[in-house]
Amino acid sequence: MDSMMMGAMSKNMESMPDMGMMDMSVMQACMDACAACEQACTVCSTQMMDCSPACMNCADMANTMMRSMMRMQGMTPAAMMAMLNACIAMCQVCMDQCMRHADDSDVCRMCAQASQACMDACMAMKDMMMASA
Repeated sequence: MDSMMMGAMSKNMESMPDMGMMDMSVMQACMDACAACEQACTVCSTQMMDCSPACMNCADMANTMMRSMMRMQGMTPAAMMAMLNACIAMCQVCMDQCMRHADDSDVCRMCAQASQACMDACMAMKDMMMASA
């Protein structure tokens, strides 16, 4: 299924200005990290700790980032960069909030780790886009 989806996405990207040369494996890794981040943040937000609002916002942003990458029609490199920057910023806020509880909460530690992984994947996506421009 992943290979079928990647093929369809690659075809969509060929029609977009300056996006046809992107490495689809980097994009897939970013989507996977966004999905994992969304899940971890959603679980963490149910703990009703002071990090919950940041976790809910991060879950929403990670989901939006993932969905935007899945349907590239109408996306430009500038819009994609803005989305990646927003996702990185929201993950940073969430990670910072959850790290305050990481020693006492396995869930917060998991959420902080997922947020870090999502940030790293979004940064890799940005680097790949800049290299292919």
